[in-house]
Amino acid sequence: MDGGRALLEVDGVLRELREQDVGYVYSLPILPEFLTGYEFVKFFMDSNRHENLQADLTIDQYFDKMSMAEEERHRLIKGYSHGMKNKLQMLLFLITKPPVILLDEPLTSFDVIVALEMKKLLREMKHNHILIFSTHILQLASDLCDELVILNRGQLASVSPELLRSPEFEQSIIELLKDESHAEGS
Repeated sequence: MDGGRALLEVDGVLRELREQDVGYVYSLPILPEFLTGYEFVKFFMDSNRHENLQADLTIDQYFDKMSMAEEERHRLIKGYSHGMKNKLQMLLFLITKPPVILLDEPLTSFDVIVALEMKKLLREMKHNHILIFSTHILQLASDLCDELVILNRGQLASVSPELLRSPEFEQSIIELLKDESHAEGS
């Protein structure tokens, strides 16, 4: 199926989901590498003022929230690691506050410490955003998701919330995928 509609409930009213309602964190960040992180965020905020951008914090406060050190802010994006570039992308969503955020493998490029920081941030963001992400990491899905859907051989299957919270979650998913694989091979 490749048709349909997406609706968003805002203040108790359903409406069509608009393009500007959705933010996307690219798995390979697309950023202007000739700017520093600080210059980019300032440019982004200045160029989006006409879009009724209502930044709650200063640029430095946003960088603080992302745990980006002072020297990192003023370094060229070209010298950022993949994880740092992803953090910079996430910072933009703190500023723009899109209701829906799509993330593709959101924590795969981070070291352990940054991944924990990002998990904490994603948990906080869940309160004011709809986060939809793809991952191959079952532990991440069970840690962060309220609902889970498995894509297997082109078919979507919903995972019950009880299973998502159970200690046997990962093993149950593995068995489910094995059973489906064997059933198709018969």
